[in-house]
Amino acid sequence: MNYTALFEQIKKKKSFLCVGLDSDIAKIPAHLQQVADPVFEFNKAVIDATAGVTIAYKPNIAFYESRGVEGWQSLEKTVTYIRQQYPEIFLIADAKRGDIGNTSQMYAKAFLETLNFDAITVAPYMGEDSVTPFLQYPEKWVILLALTSNKGAFDFQFREDKGVKLYEAVLRKSQEWGDKQNMMYVVGATKAEMLGGIRDIVPDHFLLVPGVGAQGGSLQEVAKYGMNSHCGLIVNSSRGIIFADKTEQFAVRAGEEARKLQGEMEILLKEKGIL
Repeated sequence: MNYTALFEQIKKKKSFLCVGLDSDIAKIPAHLQQVADPVFEFNKAVIDATAGVTIAYKPNIAFYESRGVEGWQSLEKTVTYIRQQYPEIFLIADAKRGDIGNTSQMYAKAFLETLNFDAITVAPYMGEDSVTPFLQYPEKWVILLALTSNKGAFDFQFREDKGVKLYEAVLRKSQEWGDKQNMMYVVGATKAEMLGGIRDIVPDHFLLVPGVGAQGGSLQEVAKYGMNSHCGLIVNSSRGIIFADKTEQFAVRAGEEARKLQGEMEILLKEKGIL
């Protein structure tokens, strides 16, 4: 999916919502635990309930690969289902890969070709040759970790060299590898006040923003500092949507929570003059 198509989805659905499919089998409602593939059935119900107001889904790969072959099968079925039923949806593999070049080539093949995701999150710590293999696929995206929402972000990301913080160096240097058509950045919602400075460095790139909802990030603050004329935001909510209810009504509640966020996003898009 290219930059223009993604923006068109935002305008069509009046939303920049991404639903994180962090589908922990231990948290799935009890009535699904007896079916052949509880995770896929859970994902399918959540997807059907939220697809109308969602522009992206983001399976966190750890929740699948931790279950071995069964987990990978659940992931593959989930991706296939979305591709067949909701082909307009942007699919992000939250895999946080990043290794020497030939290994990254295989990671890129696994997620962008074999599993056919639109994008993959990548850790930039090992530098250019660990990232560029992911940029070889037309209309696929790398989403680089820039400024994350966890408390450990302060261990390295804010370290300075000649007045430049490490996350700022990542933003600047990485623009030599890709552009707004194939590279996005992860910026945590709990660091919303930093988005203004980030926009000074990457004014036109899409930002994937986790941390709204269960992690306490403010959607309004994220939009205030991070939204550009093409929206430029994909805001993720995981637990706050998919685990809003643990009864047989879980999908209904997931849909309600997604629509609530979409309603707030529509207001913000109108205030910015995008709609």
